[in-house]
Amino acid sequence: MALHKVCKVGDVPEGGCFRAEVDGMPALAVFHVDQGYFVMNDTCSHGEASLSEGEIEDGQVECPWHNARFCIKTGEALTFPAVEPQKVYRIKLVDDDIMVEE
Repeated sequence: MALHKVCKVGDVPEGGCFRAEVDGMPALAVFHVDQGYFVMNDTCSHGEASLSEGEIEDGQVECPWHNARFCIKTGEALTFPAVEPQKVYRIKLVDDDIMVEE
């Protein structure tokens, strides 16, 4: 398993999201919610919208285009029109770097 640096802890506002570009990977959405840091693919599984631009509430992110909601922790599609889950990544904190396993 390879580790990839996604961003610094300070890049992700508490209760917010940061869009990260990592060579060889799709765009990633990095979330900082009460339960910790979570990383998923940034592009909605229903369309081409960026989830990092969506509203975050109660551990969920809402797609800014069609209002589909996803669980930030598991990537599960919670509401229509999305039915496919988002890919989530295992993370590792190394000093103040957020790393993902792939």
